[in-house]
Amino acid sequence: MNTQDTIISYAKKTIAEEARAIAYLEELIDEEFSEAVETIHNSNGRVIIAGIGKSAIIATKIVATMNSTGTPAVFMHAADAIHGDLGNILKDDVVICISKSGNTPEIKVLVPLIKSFKNPLIGITANKESFLGVEADHVLHAYVEKEACPNNLAPTTSTTAQLVIGDALAVCLLHLQGFSSHDFAKYHPGGALGKKLYLRVSDITTRNEKPEVSPDSNINTVIVEMTEKRLGATAVTENGVIIGIITDGDLRRMLTKNTTSFVGLTARDIMSSNPKRIDNDAMAVDALEKLEENSITQLLAEEDGKYAGLLHIHDLMREGIL
Repeated sequence: MNTQDTIISYAKKTIAEEARAIAYLEELIDEEFSEAVETIHNSNGRVIIAGIGKSAIIATKIVATMNSTGTPAVFMHAADAIHGDLGNILKDDVVICISKSGNTPEIKVLVPLIKSFKNPLIGITANKESFLGVEADHVLHAYVEKEACPNNLAPTTSTTAQLVIGDALAVCLLHLQGFSSHDFAKYHPGGALGKKLYLRVSDITTRNEKPEVSPDSNINTVIVEMTEKRLGATAVTENGVIIGIITDGDLRRMLTKNTTSFVGLTARDIMSSNPKRIDNDAMAVDALEKLEENSITQLLAEEDGKYAGLLHIHDLMREGIL
């Protein structure tokens, strides 16, 4: 077997071993897991998540997931906890300790201190018979038969299992809280993800020029309006109501059909009637879907039945939506 084949073989074996371990976790979800979720949900405090070594890294990720899905959480390193960070734990907080063995020296020191505070304690461990497993109020069993590491030493499968248990906790809490995509947007305002969740058509159209002509406008007026507003199109309106659109393509088709003179032609003669439109309060991502469905590059926005502005697909590209 050459080097490339060996690498591919090891990678596939690692993924397969971890996948089997994760699949087995489903059988370990029981009433205790449900009680742990309800303990957190019914608490008036935060979730303090502690770990050491690789488990500490997993704890920080679970904290991040909970914070972004509506469950306030704080990371506390198990070693630092006994040197002052226990002050992070407030009266109504729920504490989660993560440890594969459940028997590390730090955990054995930390757990009795937490219990003396009378805070609910949830343990995530591969060993339910460990010190953590016995002392915790609720035990979430993150059992793995072995690590993906060929020496069965480096935390690999075990940390993946801890991470999955943490995700399951966060998702269950999300459902109990009725956490919606709009709530998610409040915590993720930055980047393309945030914009997909909160950016509205009106946020774009209010910054754009508003090209507009009447149906009786002559061709010169149409061309000047489109050139000055630089959006590649103009709405044709009557008393503020959209009756058509003229795009660059409509102008090219006019040039093809009328090779001699444009005298006497008006916007009504070359416009496309009943153009695609969208409510000005709609989400920008919905506008993108409409543009793609109809293979067009511009959408006219309406507000209370009146023309509100024009949105171009380039606007969405600039915003990072596309």
